[in-house]
Parts: sequence; structure tokens; C-alpha cells
Amino acid sequence: MSAETVTIQKLGALGDGIANSPDGPIYVPFALPGETVAIARVKSHGTIMSIATASPDRQEPSCRHFGPDGVNGTCGGCTLQHLTDAPYRAFKRQLVIDALKSKGLTPDVGELVAARPGERRRVVFAARRTEKDMLIGFNQAESHHIVAIEECPISSAAVIARLPAIKAIGAALATSAEAFRISVLETLSGLDLAVDGVKKLSDQQRRKAIETILTLRGIARVSLNGEILVEPVKPIVEFGGVNVSPPPGGFTQATKQAEDAMAELVVAHVGKAKRIADLFAGAGTFSLRLARIGRVHAAESDDKAIAALDHAARNAQGLKPVTAEKRDLFRRPLMTAELKVYDAVVFDPPRAGAEFQCQELARSNVKKVVAVSCNPLTLARDLAILVEGGYRITSVTPIDQFLWTSHVEVVATLEK
Repeated sequence: MSAETVTIQKLGALGDGIANSPDGPIYVPFALPGETVAIARVKSHGTIMSIATASPDRQEPSCRHFGPDGVNGTCGGCTLQHLTDAPYRAFKRQLVIDALKSKGLTPDVGELVAARPGERRRVVFAARRTEKDMLIGFNQAESHHIVAIEECPISSAAVIARLPAIKAIGAALATSAEAFRISVLETLSGLDLAVDGVKKLSDQQRRKAIETILTLRGIARVSLNGEILVEPVKPIVEFGGVNVSPPPGGFTQATKQAEDAMAELVVAHVGKAKRIADLFAGAGTFSLRLARIGRVHAAESDDKAIAALDHAARNAQGLKPVTAEKRDLFRRPLMTAELKVYDAVVFDPPRAGAEFQCQELARSNVKKVVAVSCNPLTLARDLAILVEGGYRITSVTPIDQFLWTSHVEVVATLEK
């Protein structure tokens, strides 16, 4: 380890400050462009010891667990609480511009749809039982150390108010001192907890855990390693006026506000399409909204998610027909011949993107396409394939869903 003073040139893609040195870039978390900082350096990683010149864009963090001096260590959840709003939003928008540019694409990129504190309805906690207590919190960056949290300004008030209950459930399920995960989703009927990484419970432990959970208020369901342990009331989320009960630990957008912003863009672009394909459809985030416009074919590899979508569509009023297909679109994309019948296609893949599906789309005559992505780099690759195939990008909108991090969602619309 060596001590030195450096000047930060820019923010890296993960939100670290980057300083140049004769032997390459040095990455300094919690540092901002223009700042002169004294760091302790190990190879290409710097830890701030003191700030000699602070950036005018620096602000006081919102949370006591943030930054190098956070309570109990640095919570690994947020990376950019110290950056004021305007440059923070410009940074996220620039990530999208740079990703597109790397593939030779230069469409207009809209302003970032902002996220605000307290909007996160889906949070994944790290948990571990110690000799003294039950630890619930987030892992420190690049470490297994769990920072126990007492507040979380990004998370919804309903989740934070139930921290004692989440802790009690963790304690009832922890069979050893091994760390495990608790995914919490705020639903209309209470919290839905999906616990993963806990070894099998004995019948006695199981009974005791269920008794504990049933004494707690505001808990809709608890599942363990994908299996429902107890469900006092069905967890319900609502997609465009349609109630859906998602599968345990199933994917939902992390904030309702970001989901609504994405859905608005998707629905507006699809317009009056009569036949729509929704690919990587999940439990119906877009499908059920689109079914108010036209007939929808939803494809998704997760059998439980597609079953939840199908059940919701069958029991909803005022929808056009919805067909639901369990299909691995990475291995078996909708082929060009299958795409013939659709006026519009929407796809919202995982981080890996939809390369093979886009190759088929590029050869098709589908008039309108909407690409929704949580990874600007794979989105840029996919859009380049579509543009090569004769599509024109009509809009690109970055959306903030993971406040004070370097993650950014994007909705891109295209026309043949």
C-alpha cells in the first residue's frame, strides 16, 4: 500500500472517480471529477484518506451508512449519494450515449426520467445470524461483510417500517451462521419475502418459523428457496389495472414509478397495433397493459411467471385475448416466419440482452419495435443489429430506477 495525492479526471462507468497515473488509471470510490484527494493506494484501487480540494458538485450524503465513514462500514447499496442532482443525472444519461456511440449509433437521447428517495419497493437484503443478534443489511462493496442498516433512504417506508419483522423472520429461518438472502417486495396486500440460501429446515424448525411469521403484521407471504412456506394473504401487484400474484422471488421492476414510465413509453409507441408480441414478458408488466390495445402473445422462460401472467389475463375484465407461452428466447427466439403476424414487438430481456431475437427481428417486417433494457451495452449491440436490418431509432429514454447507483434502464423505440 502506498500513500499519494491525485486529481480526479472523470467518473468511471461504475461511479468511481478515476485519476490518471503513469502506470494506468486509479479508481477511487466516493471521489468526484476536479477533486484533489489524498489516497491509500493498492494497485489500481485508491481509498480516500482526505479531500484537499472538494468539487462544487459534492453534497452531504442522505444516509448514515454511506461512504468511507459509514456506520458499521460502507453499505454497498449506493455509490453516488455524494453527487448533486444535475451532474448525477447527466452522468447516467451519458452512460447511455457512450454505450450507443460504441456501436456507431448517435440517436437523440432524452433527459433521464428521475428517481426519488423512498420509491424502491423491491430490496434484497443480506442476512446472517451472529452470536449476539440477527444481522440484516447490505454487503460492503467487494466483501462479505454485512453492514447492518437502521435506515435506507432509497427504500419504501413500508419496507423500512417492517425491518424488525424481517429480522424476526430471518432469525426464525437461520439454521446456521452462514449468510443468506432475503428479497423483499412491497405488494398491495403486504410484504412478500423470498428467502434463499438457507439449509433445509427440520419439521420442528419449520413449524416454529410459521408460528413466528403468523404473529407478525403486514406479511403477505414467505417463501424459502422458491417454495412457499406460509401465505397469510396472496401478494398482489397491479399492472395497468390488472391484479397479478407474482411467483415467489419472481422478477418485478424495482420501483412502481420507473415501471409506469417504461409502460407509458411502450404503450404510446405500440399505438393501435392489433397483434403484439411481448418477449421476455415476465409476469405481465407490459403484456397486460398492451392487451387493452390489441391481441398479445407473451413469451417467457420462467414457467411460474408465465403461469401468473396467464391466470391474471384470464381473470381480468376488458382485455383483448392474451396467449402465454413458456419459451427460452435465448435458445429459441421467435423466428422471422413467426413474426409475420405481428404489427409490434416489445422485448425486455435480462442483462445479457436479446442478440438472437434481434437477428430474427432484423429480417422481419414488424413495423414497430420497443426495446427495454437494464444494460446500455447489450442494448447498443441489439439496436445496432436492428438498425443494420432496416430499422430507424425514433426515441431513446434513460430511466433511473436504482437511485444513486450506476445502473440505468433504457426504453428505445424503433420503426421499420
